[in-house]
Amino acid sequence: MDALSEVLQDFRLSGVNYGRCELRHPWSIAFPQQQLLRFHFVSQGPCWIHTEVQGWQELRDGDLVLLPQGIAHRLASAPDVVGDSLKGCHVTKLGSNVSEVVREGTGATSTLFCGSMALGACALNPLITLMPPIIKGCDVAGNDPIVGPLLAAMTVEAAQPQMGSATILSRMADLLTARLIRCWVNCTGAPTTGWLAAIRDPHIGRVLAAMHRDPGHNWTLESLAGLAGQSRSIFAERFSAVLGEGAARYLARLRMQLARELLGQNGMSVAEVATRLGYESEASFARAFKRITSVSPGVVRRTISGRTDMHFGF
Repeated sequence: MDALSEVLQDFRLSGVNYGRCELRHPWSIAFPQQQLLRFHFVSQGPCWIHTEVQGWQELRDGDLVLLPQGIAHRLASAPDVVGDSLKGCHVTKLGSNVSEVVREGTGATSTLFCGSMALGACALNPLITLMPPIIKGCDVAGNDPIVGPLLAAMTVEAAQPQMGSATILSRMADLLTARLIRCWVNCTGAPTTGWLAAIRDPHIGRVLAAMHRDPGHNWTLESLAGLAGQSRSIFAERFSAVLGEGAARYLARLRMQLARELLGQNGMSVAEVATRLGYESEASFARAFKRITSVSPGVVRRTISGRTDMHFGF
C-alpha cells in the first residue's frame, strides 16, 4: 500500500458527523471557523456558498464543495438572504453521527447532505494544511472517473431516502472526500521539498505513514531507516532535506500535537497521555511537551475546551 493510501485510512476513524437537510427558501446558515474538515453536497438547489476568499458562488444540483481547513462560510438559498435560519430548523437525530435538519415553509426546497470531520491530530493534517481553502468536486471530476458517478449516486440516494440511506450516504461521502483529496494531490505540481514531496517519496512516505499510524511506538533512527529501506545516514540526510528537520524532531512534534488533542478534548490525564505516546514517565513526557510547545501539559489540560461542533453534525 502506498503512503497516501495509508494516511487516508485514518479518514473514517476520525469521527465524521453528517446532516441531511431539507430547507425551504428563504434560508441562510453561517458556519464559523472551526478545526473541522467540512463538505456540503447539494442534491437539489437552490444553494449558494459564501467565503471571504471567493465571495458568493452558486452550487448546482450534484455539486460537492470541500473546505479542508473549516474556514468560516455561509450557505444560503440566495445571496441576498440574511440572518441565520438554524434556530428555526427541526433537528432529529437519526443515529450517533447522523441528523436530519428540516426547515418548513412554502418556498423552493433545497436538499443538502453536509458533514464534518474533526481533524485533531490525524495523519491527514499536514496534507490538509497545504490544500486550498475551498475545493468544488465538479472542478476536479474530470481528473477522476469515479467522482462523477459517485456524485450522481449520492444525488439519487439523497433524493429518495430509504432505510439505511443515512449510512449509505455517509460511506459515499467518506469515499468521495478521500478521492477528492487524492485527486488534488495528483493534480498538484511536484514539489521537491515539504510534506507533499515527502508523502510522494517511496522511502520517506512509508516512514511518515508509519509514524502517523503509531506515534507511540518506540521508533529509532535504525528502525525508521529499515522501514525506508535505506542506510541510517542516507535516510537521515534525505528526511532532513525533504522535510527541513530530522526524523526525531518531526516525531516529537507529531506526538505533542496528538498530546494536545488528548489532553484538551479527550480529557485524558497527563500520565495516561504519556503512556499512550510511548514515554517512560510522566516527567519525561512533561519535559518534552514543554520543550516543543513552551507550556506545561497540565496547563493545556485545564485551559483547552472540547470540540465545539454544531449539534447536528455540521
